[in-house]
Amino acid sequence: MKVVIVEDERAASENLVFLLNKLDPNLEILEVLDSVKSTVAYFSRSHPVELVFMDIHLADGLSFEIFEKVDIEVPVVFTTAYDQYALKAFKVHSIDYLLKPIDEEELGAALEQFKTQIHGPAGMTRQMERLLNMVNLRKNPYKTSLLVAKGNTWIPLKTDSIAYLRIDEGIVKLHTRDNQVYFPEGTLEEMEEDLDPAVFCRLNRQYIAHREAITNIRQYFNGKLVVSLQPPVAERVVVSKAKSREFREWLNS
Repeated sequence: MKVVIVEDERAASENLVFLLNKLDPNLEILEVLDSVKSTVAYFSRSHPVELVFMDIHLADGLSFEIFEKVDIEVPVVFTTAYDQYALKAFKVHSIDYLLKPIDEEELGAALEQFKTQIHGPAGMTRQMERLLNMVNLRKNPYKTSLLVAKGNTWIPLKTDSIAYLRIDEGIVKLHTRDNQVYFPEGTLEEMEEDLDPAVFCRLNRQYIAHREAITNIRQYFNGKLVVSLQPPVAERVVVSKAKSREFREWLNS
């Protein structure tokens, strides 16, 4: 079995390599990649990979961005410390979703699932049961308020009041519906984890928008979409061709 690991934490990748070699000494690890960029480059060319173990949080973004830029047609096992991406992972060739710290028994089960090529109804049922169990185990899954800065003061801001978050010259800015600007703690990726995906959508690398802040969308060249927001922004907010269908389905849900 030829395997590629996508993981930006050295200790985590070394532990995974150790467990994989322990479970299957004949397994061949072709490459350990540590970023969205390097993974896209690797899978853009011919490769003999049969199975991918992929962390979701990478140094330069979320690994789901990889699937927007390149086709990965081999099975993927996601490894992550976060369970809120389980349903999203189910859509992109994933055969399992392992929470860190990786459990040896669960890792072995993922390998067996791959080896036996469980893609029939029984396998899908077990996979769905696993994902649904993750969702049901979660308590208070999304934040109802964020701690934000205004001048020298920190205040809790209700997420319902958010219109969108954007990156401006490397700084995350939060815009409310009444056009107030605040500075939240954390990165845009961390904000995405905290916000309900039924209400908020990651439009691109720069923007996360509340459903009600989107006033209209229009076709752009090469299958892309341009999104109009309220309060208005001066720059053009573009949704990629790869994400346009998913975005329209989200708006229509």
